[in-house]
Amino acid sequence: MFRAGVKPDEITIATLLSSCDEKITRKDVCQVHTHITRLGFGSDLAVCNSLVDSYCKSQSLDLAVRLFEEMITRDTITFNTLITGFAKEGLNVPAIKLFSEMQYHGFRPSDFTFAAILRACVGLDGTTLGQQVHGLVVKSNFVDDVFIGNALLDFYSKHDYIEDMRRFFDEMPELDGVSYNIVITSYAWNGQLKESLNLFRELRLSKFSRRNFPFATMLSISANTQDIEMGRQVHTQAVMTTADTEIQVGNSLVDMYAKCGRFDEANVIFKNLAGKTSVPWTALISGYVQQGLNDEALKLFNEMRRNNVRGDQATFASTLRASANLALLSLGKQFHSCIIGSGFLSNIFCGSALLDMYAKCGSLKDAIAIFRHMPERNSISWNAMISAYAQNGDAKATLRSFEQMVQSGLQPDPVSFLGVLTACSHCGHVDEALQYFNTMAQTYKLAPRKEHYASLVDVLCRRGRFNEAESLMARMPVKPDEIMWSSILNSCRIHKNQEFAKKAADELFSLDVLRDAAAYVTMSNIYAEAGEWEHMAKVKKAMRERGVRKVPAYSWVEIAFKVHIFSANDRSHPLNEEIRIKINDLSEQMEEKGYKPDLSCVLQNVDDVMKAESLKYHSERLAIAFALISTPEGSPVLVIKNLRACVDCHAAIKVISKIVRREITVRDSSRFHHFKDGVCSCGDYW
Repeated sequence: MFRAGVKPDEITIATLLSSCDEKITRKDVCQVHTHITRLGFGSDLAVCNSLVDSYCKSQSLDLAVRLFEEMITRDTITFNTLITGFAKEGLNVPAIKLFSEMQYHGFRPSDFTFAAILRACVGLDGTTLGQQVHGLVVKSNFVDDVFIGNALLDFYSKHDYIEDMRRFFDEMPELDGVSYNIVITSYAWNGQLKESLNLFRELRLSKFSRRNFPFATMLSISANTQDIEMGRQVHTQAVMTTADTEIQVGNSLVDMYAKCGRFDEANVIFKNLAGKTSVPWTALISGYVQQGLNDEALKLFNEMRRNNVRGDQATFASTLRASANLALLSLGKQFHSCIIGSGFLSNIFCGSALLDMYAKCGSLKDAIAIFRHMPERNSISWNAMISAYAQNGDAKATLRSFEQMVQSGLQPDPVSFLGVLTACSHCGHVDEALQYFNTMAQTYKLAPRKEHYASLVDVLCRRGRFNEAESLMARMPVKPDEIMWSSILNSCRIHKNQEFAKKAADELFSLDVLRDAAAYVTMSNIYAEAGEWEHMAKVKKAMRERGVRKVPAYSWVEIAFKVHIFSANDRSHPLNEEIRIKINDLSEQMEEKGYKPDLSCVLQNVDDVMKAESLKYHSERLAIAFALISTPEGSPVLVIKNLRACVDCHAAIKVISKIVRREITVRDSSRFHHFKDGVCSCGDYW
């Protein structure tokens, strides 16, 4: 236009600026501003309003404010534009102040004003101002405007005023697809899945565009409930409306299939996503971790880095969880360094994940240090600390942390109480467990879940208080499951309660599906310890007939960034000879210290010599022996076992720790055991 010698007018300039979107740069706007000044349009209101808007879109609020202050005349549009710019950038207080200034100068708010100021109210902690704006909306006769109505719905939903949100939704004279989306999503975020699903069904019968349905929210519900059928139905609807091509829906599809354990489908969608950000990568990594496929999660993270995709807080939280599950302390420390380099160390979720990783890798000291240096804490970080103490069997510190959490002003949630009950179970604190269980319902109005009842039953049974446990089970509103009956069966073995053991075993054997053969093994062990070999044989026969297999015991230890896995009587390790020499050497020293093998731990009907010999080569002892010959003297040893350690190994490791003068930590399927100077942190109650 300039090259043709045609001079633009005010309308041309205003139209040019209005057509620009968020992709416009600061440099571009400054160049146009220069032309406006040269052309003499610097005092034109429409041009200046468009220029303020363009500065806001280019994230140049400093220049937008400077121009606003230099403008000779302003109108409602001028104020609306800058208020919106402030609100979009999260500068909520400046937005509120400008709104007040607007009213002071006598400018009447419009629908855009209210939408912008309500957006600013969403970003503020309190609700008083938003409710005042709601009152002003009513006085200004904008309450029937669906655009403003949706802004109010969003305000109430973001502040968890769910009842007020629904009441206002039902009173709105006009609704659109956005109205439904806000309420459906809010219900989902607050765990009111039934209400969310009902409203989605209502939306499907409406006249609104199906392409704009909240597919991402519905897929999130399917993922969190692991409802694959619902997820596939939503997927089909998204495909029919081509909504599956939208980035957010595509990411949600990956997340849904991954969390439902359908990795073939998840990977197909993942590979077809265009311009993948960290979100789908993290969704897939998180899905692998949730399904216990920790190695795959870590491999995918490495592939993500090779593709030059930068992880976010959620990515590191998931990879730390994988490291924690595998007890790979060295890898966890590498992630710690990455988090520091990425600037996420102060993030509350990364901090909580780090705490959890160190705790599950046996480094409680580092977990405590992370917790103490966190700039802020929420219920997740407190729960992580409570759980860390609980898993390490420190009931005193667990209860202290719980009380400190309450004193900090945070409300304990079901996870907090589960940590406390777990600690009480590990230490046999029955009275404390009963007290906190009652406090949960009576003081905090939290309905105990199945896992809370299971923990309390475990506390009672481990102390031999089977009558109280049966009474509790008769009263509880949930049906005992495999975990609860298995816990009872283990306690029956400890206390030689064969009668209750048979009842628990019958309940377990009547289940349609058992996760593994643990119940059969425990019951056969009870018979074996009682010398009832015929009954034991019958249990094993039933086990074979149902096709249930015993989960093999194995232990692993990380040495020089490499994981070494051992099974019982394993001879496959390259250093097998050296390991066995070390075990035999330790056995001689242990005998000198007075150690005698507990032959009752061997449940095969063989002679005592063979029983004693088999105990020497349990998986955790092989792992410990390998660690002792592969690490410097005096350095700590961490061994992980997939099952519960036997009584004899527990006694043996206490003696070994005294002989080698090292701290040996064993994390079995139920808790941590810290062995030092011949003593275990569990106090032999486990």
